[in-house]
Amino acid sequence: MLEGRDVGPPRPRAARFGERRGPKRSATLVINTAGASRGASVPRMTKTTKRSTPRSAATAPVLDARALNRATLGRQLLLRRAGLSAKSAVDHLLGLQAQNVKPPYYALAARLDGFAPAELSGLMADREVVRIVSMRSTIHTHTAEDCLTLRPLVQPARDRELTNFRKGLQGVDLDRLAALARDLVEAEPRTMKQLRETLLAEWPDADPGALAVAARCKLPLVQVTPRGLWGRSGQVALTTAEQWLSRTAEPTPAPDATVLRYLAAFGPASVKDMQTWAGLTRLREAFERLRPDLVTFRDERGVELFDLPDAPRPDPDTPAPPRFLPEFDNLLLSHADRTRVVPPEHRGRTWQGNQAHRTLLVDGFLAGVWKLEDDALVIEPFGRLTADRRREVTEEGRHLLSTMHPESSYDIRFGTVVR
Repeated sequence: MLEGRDVGPPRPRAARFGERRGPKRSATLVINTAGASRGASVPRMTKTTKRSTPRSAATAPVLDARALNRATLGRQLLLRRAGLSAKSAVDHLLGLQAQNVKPPYYALAARLDGFAPAELSGLMADREVVRIVSMRSTIHTHTAEDCLTLRPLVQPARDRELTNFRKGLQGVDLDRLAALARDLVEAEPRTMKQLRETLLAEWPDADPGALAVAARCKLPLVQVTPRGLWGRSGQVALTTAEQWLSRTAEPTPAPDATVLRYLAAFGPASVKDMQTWAGLTRLREAFERLRPDLVTFRDERGVELFDLPDAPRPDPDTPAPPRFLPEFDNLLLSHADRTRVVPPEHRGRTWQGNQAHRTLLVDGFLAGVWKLEDDALVIEPFGRLTADRRREVTEEGRHLLSTMHPESSYDIRFGTVVR
């Protein structure tokens, strides 16, 4: 098992880039997203004029894997580090995968200029960001606003998840269970063990694990601090998002604005891509409603891809610097077709049994894994690196260490090439 792993299965708007750290500003464009309330400034690259009538997938321009790679890296702030606040980045990226405690910190270190772990930790301590089960039934770090809106949006997936536990929940009134669990965790934060024990007293014939899962699926449960703070430890204790944030949950939103935000952070993308990211089904209708305000492309297999008209689509030859990403980074998990980042020959190489590895990007694509040992950053590439690539990776490794562990001394070693 990975250290710190948590087990567990938004006011709709467009992506927003804001709250820049300093006065330095690059040339930007604003992504206009069909009247959604947030604008987004992103580096200007190429622009495609919006079409007022649908274009068939058969005649739409083709984007190959490298073109999709550069577009996605640009949206993910991985072509060059952005001068954004941590909160603005979490908002733009629609949250950070956080099955373990540390990945959100490493994710932002790879994406933001001048990032320090204390910034995200402070946001969590101030309850401006939270840890909650959302997309794909996994823990994410979300802004408080997204916690209250994205979580209701994915509730159908949580309801569907519950069907896997029907046998262990026979005779259980789920509405009563939700009310009882809410009373418990809002009186004081509770561990999953405490929830199981209390709920089992009410339904002694039910499966204890299924009872706890049911509470997690029926309620928006956040992990309270000190869990999730940088350099701190703490067991998982839960309360409701409304209690923790002292705010009322938003009504379940229509998915349209979230589609626009997803495209701003992960596009160009297919309907199936977004369904993979969200863990939802039946999003085609939302894409069709938005079609007049979007542009379309095809991938090399002929799959239709949607995008925002003014979103950045860099030249495929745009340089992509090496980046060290955490395990479970959403870059690698948010598309049905992951070949835009994961070469077919490397598929499945970031996992070993029950353990996910931290990943290395070289020239924008998955190219290896890495780990921190007691005295060294150990890099294990999937193939031989040229001298120039090796030098670039080493330089990026030094940046990682100075950002995340400035008070520690680490060597940088290249391990045995993983085959």
